[in-house]
Amino acid sequence: MSASPLERTARPRRSRTRSRTVNARPALALSTLKPHQYDLHPACASLVCPDCKTWVPITGLQTKKPKVVPHDTGRAGKDAAARCRLGSNRLVTVDVTARMWQERLADGHAETSHQRPSRVTRKPRTAPAPAVAQIAARKTSSEPGDGRPTWLVREMGWASTAAAVRDTDTRRAQLPDGEAPTEGPQLPIEPVRITA
Repeated sequence: MSASPLERTARPRRSRTRSRTVNARPALALSTLKPHQYDLHPACASLVCPDCKTWVPITGLQTKKPKVVPHDTGRAGKDAAARCRLGSNRLVTVDVTARMWQERLADGHAETSHQRPSRVTRKPRTAPAPAVAQIAARKTSSEPGDGRPTWLVREMGWASTAAAVRDTDTRRAQLPDGEAPTEGPQLPIEPVRITA
């Protein structure tokens, strides 16, 4: 069964056309395009069609009226045959020499070659803070584990420092030589027990 004429695919673009048809739109000046959007090598003079964004050959580059080849918007042999109505057969004004084009390309490359890619540096992930119960469990597990209860270990620690504490308290209780200070309230030296 043959394919119907309505289901045609895009035709390959010919580098030269014999059509005398000219698009009614004003001529496309190459100076309005960016240097990477056209190619002025004599073997493959081409440009990016501003309307359909496909690479299209320029026919008659050395003649008085170079123009864009009639072309389809899709890839040849793969996409549907949809003719680019706005860009086909459009006249091209070649107002840039091949040397100027190459210099503009080199300048653009020199400007962008030193740029570094924008690398994304992620913040380091921090571990969540432990709960208070987890901190307390760690502290009790780090104390000496000889089988004695925690309260007994603390009482023994207080008992070992009790003599040094008593000596410090007696030195504080001694009054220096000379008269007692006249201003200020009288403070008891011995602890006073208050009953309710």
